[in-house]
Amino acid sequence: MIEQNTLKLKLNQLVDYAKANISLRAEDESFVTNALLDMFSLGAPSQEHAAFEDFQTDVVDVIVNYAIENGMTKEEDRILFETKLLGIVTPSPSSIVDKFDAIAANGGIKDATDWLFKTSIANNYIRMPDIRKNIKWEHNGKFGKIEVTINLSKPEKDPKQIALAKLMPKTGYPSCLLCTENVGYAGNVNHPARQTLRIIPIKLGGENWSIQYSPYQYYNEHIIALSNEHRPMAVNSDTLYRLMDFVDLFPHYFIGSNAALPIVGGSILTHDHYQGGSKVLPMFQTGIRKSYCGDKYSDVKIDIADWYNSVVRVSGVNKFRVHEVASDVLKAWAVWSDESVNIICKTQEQHNAVTPIARKEGDVYVIDMILRNNRTDDAHPYGIFHPEERLHNIKKEGIGIIEVMGLFILPGRLKSELETIKDYICGNKNIDFKELNDTENPMFKHAPTIIQLVNDHGDNRDRVYADKVVKDYVNDACEQILECTAVFKNDAQGQEAFDKFMTQGLGYKEA
Repeated sequence: MIEQNTLKLKLNQLVDYAKANISLRAEDESFVTNALLDMFSLGAPSQEHAAFEDFQTDVVDVIVNYAIENGMTKEEDRILFETKLLGIVTPSPSSIVDKFDAIAANGGIKDATDWLFKTSIANNYIRMPDIRKNIKWEHNGKFGKIEVTINLSKPEKDPKQIALAKLMPKTGYPSCLLCTENVGYAGNVNHPARQTLRIIPIKLGGENWSIQYSPYQYYNEHIIALSNEHRPMAVNSDTLYRLMDFVDLFPHYFIGSNAALPIVGGSILTHDHYQGGSKVLPMFQTGIRKSYCGDKYSDVKIDIADWYNSVVRVSGVNKFRVHEVASDVLKAWAVWSDESVNIICKTQEQHNAVTPIARKEGDVYVIDMILRNNRTDDAHPYGIFHPEERLHNIKKEGIGIIEVMGLFILPGRLKSELETIKDYICGNKNIDFKELNDTENPMFKHAPTIIQLVNDHGDNRDRVYADKVVKDYVNDACEQILECTAVFKNDAQGQEAFDKFMTQGLGYKEA
């Protein structure tokens, strides 16, 4: 059992940490200390202060364990309680905005975002100990480097939480996970706590938007721009202009929007938002396959990127001209059909969509327009340009903005499942067809892969060899997934159809 004197010391260490790392002002120290004392029904603080090695294990976990031991919370609600605790020592939203603006005014916008990012890590809004558990590697593919992550950082609900979630009343508040009303929200089993969330207001295209960092950090400084209005995702000419406004404000970041349709869009289509960050993603480093020119603006470059999927790259120094050309691509693609390559823009509903990504290279604006289509048919119930079902054992979920740029976020289940596949190759596990044909068996979806890999490589290999075989298999699957998303395939027929869109659909000439 953790004694009260130990708890009091840990609360002092928490406040000391907040002053040193979360910009808690000395003027607020007594106020915050008293709030913590009230939270734990303590009469007075300790006079003792002491150094510690690890903030999470030596301070936060000890305080939360005390709360669990004394019935203040439950083990399954550990993160909810921890977030409430750290929300108390995190400066108010207005204080964070004031500090951000002051840093931006004196040191520049990059210094301000650096500070906000570090603060979001320091107060555990971004849980780096969990994110560091992710498994990552790189692969040099046929069209450039791709990066693979097995995501272990997003918390999974245990059976108790799932059961409780079903009993929770639906309040409709916050309207969604991205609404600004999440700031300070206590959370529940259906909704993550957000007392540590802090957002910064910005203007994009004359509208009120905000920025915050993603708590899951799928790549470095993974930032989200969100409309202050709860409205559905949309990709139109105004979207493109807002993306360009963003890179004017934050030239050290890229920014992009998921397509606004199911299958080819993101996981949240109910709230207009964009994703960006400081990372140079694989697609940005690819070369040019073909160039075009139009009659409108001779100073705007129009290229097809040499990439797995179908990317029109528009670039130039004049913001308004680049915006107009990119808008032309958006409009032309919305109504383009070519049944010779299975592209039908619209049936009863819209199918063609674009995933646009903007960045600045010096003074040059670059917008990558990734052409998408979400149509399904009897042979492709999950999507004609979605990963084929034989690849669903690796990735069944939608292929959104992050994956199409060459960074794969694979489900956490693969950590154990891939190890089991290696067991077959090493002979630690024998193929049992009855077992593999059991639909309740998590390895059922991998059965064809297991049989093929054992047939190709045998079942008495060492672990190092098996590691390479399985990693090569995943790399190849990821490349195939990217190629599935290409509306114009990387073969003669597909590229001829791509050229037809550029010349007939857009009216450009080959440069």
